[in-house]
Amino acid sequence: MKPPVPHRRWALAAATALALVVGGLTIPVTRAAEAAPVGAGSYTTNPVGALPTGCGAMSSNPRQYATANAPAGAVPTNDWWSSLLWKRTDCAFSEPLHAHPTSYDTFTDGLGFSANSTPAISGTATGVGEYHYPYVQDIRVGVAGLAAPQVKVDGWTDWTVSPYWSDGTRTLRATIGHGLPFAYFQASGGDAVIGTSGTPDVWSSGGATIGFRVNGHDYVAYAPSGATWTVSGGRISSTLAGRGYFSVALLPPTANTTERADLAATYGRYAHAHVTGTRVAYAYDPTTNGLSTTYAFTTTAREGTATQTVVSLYPHQWKSLAGSTPITPTYPSARGRMKVLTGVSQFRTAMAFQGVLPELPAVGDGSGADLATLTGHLAAARGNPMDQRGNDTYWTGKGLGRAARLAEVADLVNDTATRDSALNAIRSTLTDWFTASSGKTQRLFYYDANWGTLIGYPASYGSDQELNDHHFHYGYFIAAAATLAKFDPSWAATSRYGGMVDLLIRDANNYRRDDTRFPYLRDFDIYAGHDWASGHGSFGSGNNQESSSEGMNFANALIQWGQVTGDTAVRDAGIFLYTTQAAAIQEYWFDASDQNFPAAFGHSTVGMVWGDGGAYATWFSGEPEMIQGINLLPVTGGHLYLGNNPAYVRTNYAELVRNNGGQPTVWQDILWQFQALGDGDAALANLRANPGYTPEEGESRAHTFHWIRNLAALGTVDTSVTANHPLSAVFSRNGARTYVASNPTANPITVTFSTGTRLTVAAGRTATTGAYTWSGGNASGGVPPSTTPPTTAPPTTAPPTTAPPTTAPPTTPPPTTAAPTTPPPSSGSPTRYLLPGGGLGAAGSAATTTVAAANGNHDGTPTNPQVFTATGLNLAYSGAQTTFDLFLDAGAAVGNGVQVRVSYDLTGNGSWDRTETWRYFATDPVAGYEHYTQAAGLASATGSLGTLSNGTVRVEVWSAIGNNPTTLGVGNQSVLRLPYS
Repeated sequence: MKPPVPHRRWALAAATALALVVGGLTIPVTRAAEAAPVGAGSYTTNPVGALPTGCGAMSSNPRQYATANAPAGAVPTNDWWSSLLWKRTDCAFSEPLHAHPTSYDTFTDGLGFSANSTPAISGTATGVGEYHYPYVQDIRVGVAGLAAPQVKVDGWTDWTVSPYWSDGTRTLRATIGHGLPFAYFQASGGDAVIGTSGTPDVWSSGGATIGFRVNGHDYVAYAPSGATWTVSGGRISSTLAGRGYFSVALLPPTANTTERADLAATYGRYAHAHVTGTRVAYAYDPTTNGLSTTYAFTTTAREGTATQTVVSLYPHQWKSLAGSTPITPTYPSARGRMKVLTGVSQFRTAMAFQGVLPELPAVGDGSGADLATLTGHLAAARGNPMDQRGNDTYWTGKGLGRAARLAEVADLVNDTATRDSALNAIRSTLTDWFTASSGKTQRLFYYDANWGTLIGYPASYGSDQELNDHHFHYGYFIAAAATLAKFDPSWAATSRYGGMVDLLIRDANNYRRDDTRFPYLRDFDIYAGHDWASGHGSFGSGNNQESSSEGMNFANALIQWGQVTGDTAVRDAGIFLYTTQAAAIQEYWFDASDQNFPAAFGHSTVGMVWGDGGAYATWFSGEPEMIQGINLLPVTGGHLYLGNNPAYVRTNYAELVRNNGGQPTVWQDILWQFQALGDGDAALANLRANPGYTPEEGESRAHTFHWIRNLAALGTVDTSVTANHPLSAVFSRNGARTYVASNPTANPITVTFSTGTRLTVAAGRTATTGAYTWSGGNASGGVPPSTTPPTTAPPTTAPPTTAPPTTAPPTTPPPTTAAPTTPPPSSGSPTRYLLPGGGLGAAGSAATTTVAAANGNHDGTPTNPQVFTATGLNLAYSGAQTTFDLFLDAGAAVGNGVQVRVSYDLTGNGSWDRTETWRYFATDPVAGYEHYTQAAGLASATGSLGTLSNGTVRVEVWSAIGNNPTTLGVGNQSVLRLPYS
């Protein structure tokens, strides 16, 4: 959400085109006074409210800031470079453009560069605070004498943009983009000029290449062959041998001049293969629930034959990289370390789509006293299922979302009265908004051809004048339509109202490149991996977004709508957005691996991500509950990604309690539902201890109770298992798995999970298999009336020996696993610190030990390791995975990588039953501890975990690569968390 900002209103000229051909289909574009029909629905082309505007009193036509070379069709908005085209605050130039690893800014004489690697941190670790890597200019690149009155946009591709300057005599065209260490230039009318901040330290010169350092950052300029560079004070210039092209690259930090020279030579092989196009392609494999994404680069050889380039990858990309190997130097950035690939024309990532659900199954509240509690809450909401707090697109959407949750939950427990009341409210509301009848000025959508957008009125939070938040608002509409479509498929037909739903999808994130009415993936930054909320992005810190979870609500809505209507193109687009952004949120909003936020920031999460940093803040509140809660709501079956790392959930919630000075007092339901993804029992206790809480504006007591009660039974999300069906999930509690799948179609299906478990799901139902550990209340363990009992073998992880009872269980729940062997598991802590002398035990005093240099490549093979051991362990396996946090510092050493292997001898007989080798961690060349965690990923694993009975655990830490030693913090610093209870 964003606060409303008043603007003057400007009328827009009537559209005159009569037809538009898209993908071979002729789509009518009506005159302004007409309503455009879409099946049984319609939108208007007659302005009925405030419209987007450019700078000051200029007309609302963004094309005035683009050249004739710019691509046809709708202009992009909501991008990292949008202020270059929108010009909301400066009628001539842009705000800083944070591309990473470089930030840029535009001026009358050229393009400024900033490689700021020092964060500016403000606020406190327990209150509102933020960090930024603000634009601090190192160099400015232009043409001698250039004095352009404004900068225009000469072109764009999926993650690049080309600013263009002209003063009538001289011209300059640049191409910059996410992940590009190079900026590419074409110039005319004068010498190429690089102005530096102070006198540059030239460390390499001669011929067409010059390397120099400014403000501690290394740049290399590459002129055409035969040209030279001249240095005079803070001015570097070249005639370019009359050939008019050159490039400037930022190098990653290196240890010495020799390394810099070697890197400059490597980059130089691709310096004249100018990147002229970028394009993403994604593919979802339903058989494995896998997502493959290819990021491709098109180049034009200004000279030579090279067709490849150099790129740097964000953490969410390099952690999922497939088939490529980054070089050792990395770039610092506002998003964490960026790793470098050289000599590539594309790279590919491979991610697992974990699946989503329409709603959690009713395994914990399907009978007994808890069912009575739930049905009571449902009955109380039946008369007003939307409980709408406003009439605009956002608050209507929130009401629709509330009603959709009620419909889903009521259907699970066969409360048809509440279900139908909610569905009727959704149907009447959507039908009203999807109909633009004559004379209607509210509760309708208007298509603006100049901006290529569909605006709903009444608008809010700048969704009209600034094109903010369309994915937030429309995601609720689409999600509610998906729920309605399950029960009323005729309403959702393209011939009726399905076409209007598709228009909302295409406005916020157009998945069809051939539909030029809307920009391709408007709200989604393809390379950064997440949405941007601001349409104009005109801030000194770049663009911004706070509610990543409402962005995920949109992505989930596409998956649900596409699945229920059979539109695989929409479904797959939703899976691409969802899977990619789920990874980005873990990195940039949550920093779950503790690698990306500056160490001094002091927070485990941010409320807002900015182009140059992040903030523990929101646009609307300084309360910790809302700062953290805005990235958790709405809670739906599409938000299980929030629980992909249960340990982080507990960390996040603990910070909330610490910063708030106690448990939450507002938005309690949202925060407890999040807590339940990490600790269902604690969340259920909080809910039951506070029956008088005030529901969040888009929530209901029925849904909150259902969510928390069922997670207390199901346990936590198990990301180690996937399925061949998008509407599926797996949970684990006390070592026992529950498999869940939902089938919105009219025919039964069979879902196969990666463990081999198969689950038959009846038409229109949700099915589960597995066992539940009941907690709290008087719930019976019976199969809820709306879930299909399992028809195949239960999971292989310690199922109960008998089926759950169908009547109220005894006071003491039966065990869910077989009786343990002797000796029984102990209740000792599974948290073990690496201790001086080689022990693994309770925390001691802070100390250090040295991990010897590798002096070779020992990836995967312990060599001169530091070894830490614990023996005589009696612990019960929890079904989770090994986690660890090793404190490492390689000082200023470059190219070091430390690796860890964890081995388990379950019975202490001297043989290792389970060995886990984790990918090595590349330390940075900056003094200060870094955190090596399990987020690095498993490199290999053998054997299986099980109960430790007089068992032994061994940790080996060694240098996999590098020629320098590394300091390892021990005592009370580096910690191993065994997957045991």
